[in-house]
Amino acid sequence: MTVVGDAPAGAAPTVPGALAQLRGVGITDPGLLGALAGGLARVEARLGSAVAVTDELAGRTSRHLLEAGGKRTRPLLCLLAAQLGLPTPHVVEAAVVVELTHLATLYHDDVMDSAEVRRGVPAAHAVWGNTVAILSGDLLFARASRVCAGLGPEAVTIQAETFERLCLGQLHETVGPGDADPVAHYLQVLSDKTGSLIATACRFGAMFAGCDAATVDTMVRYGERVGCAFQLADDVLDLMSDAEDSGKTPGTDLREGVATLPVLILRTMAAAGEAGADGKRALALIDAGVESDADLDEALRLLRGHPAMAAARQAARQAADDAVAALDGLPAGPVRGALAAVARRLADRVA
Repeated sequence: MTVVGDAPAGAAPTVPGALAQLRGVGITDPGLLGALAGGLARVEARLGSAVAVTDELAGRTSRHLLEAGGKRTRPLLCLLAAQLGLPTPHVVEAAVVVELTHLATLYHDDVMDSAEVRRGVPAAHAVWGNTVAILSGDLLFARASRVCAGLGPEAVTIQAETFERLCLGQLHETVGPGDADPVAHYLQVLSDKTGSLIATACRFGAMFAGCDAATVDTMVRYGERVGCAFQLADDVLDLMSDAEDSGKTPGTDLREGVATLPVLILRTMAAAGEAGADGKRALALIDAGVESDADLDEALRLLRGHPAMAAARQAARQAADDAVAALDGLPAGPVRGALAAVARRLADRVA
C-alpha cells in the first residue's frame, strides 16, 4: 500500500483518530490502514493551510466547521480509490478539493434549512448571521477552486460539472417535484446533491493514481451509489437520532417542509389507505408546518414507530448493496474489500 509522502509535522495527532475511524467502517488490513491514516493526516494539515486567510473574521468563519471535526468521508474515499493504482501528490490535493466543497455546501445548507447545530457546534449563521455564513461558504468554494486549479484543466472541468449538479440538486429540492413522481424526483436530488461529489472524490482518487478508464468509471458508479446510500441513511438518522448522537438538530427537514424518503413513503401509504391512525396524525402535523417543539416531538415519535421508517431503512440498505455490486469489475483484495465495507457500514447505521 502506498502513502503519498510522509505525514507533515503537526499532523501526527490526527492519525490515532483516523485509525479508529477506519477500523470503525470495517477496514482492517494493516498496510491499507497505515496508508490511509497517513494520507488523512496530510489532508487534514492541507485543509488547515487551504482555509488560512489574513483577514481575522474570514479566518474564524472559514475554520468554524473545519475545526468542529467531521467524518472526512469524501477524502477517505478519494484516498481509498487511489490505492487501486499508484497514488501521486495530486491525490491529497484532490481530497482537499472535495472536502472544501463539501464544507462550503454545509454553510449554505444550514442557512437554507435554518439548522441551529452542525457537527455538535452552533451553525455558522447562528453565530454570525446569514450573510456572513453565505459569504464564508462562497469563500470556501473559492478556495476549493484555487486548489483544484493546480490539478489541471480536466480536474477543473470535473469540479465545475460537479458544482453544477450540486446547485441543480438544491434547486430541484427547493422547487419540489411538480408533476413528476415524488420519489423519483427525490432520488435524483440525492444523486445530484450528495452522489455527485462523492463520485467525484472516488473519480479523482482513481484518476490521480493512474488507473485505467474502466477502473475510473467503476469508481464513479460506486461513488454515485454510495452517495445515495449515505444520504438515505442520514435522512433516517435525522428522524431516529438525537442532537448529541448526530451533531445536528433532529427533524430539521420536517421543520423546513422538506419531505425526505420516510415522509414520501408515508404519503404513498396514505394515498393507498395504508398509513394507519399514527401515520395520518404524523402527516397532519407535517402538513400543518410542525409549528412547535411539541408538534415536532410528536411527529418524530409517530414516524419512528411507523412501517414507513422500516421501508426507508430498507431503501438505504439496498442502495448500499447496489454500491457493493458496482465493484464487481475490480480485482479482489484489501482495497475492494474496504470499499465494500464502507458501503455496508452505511447500511449498518440504520439497521
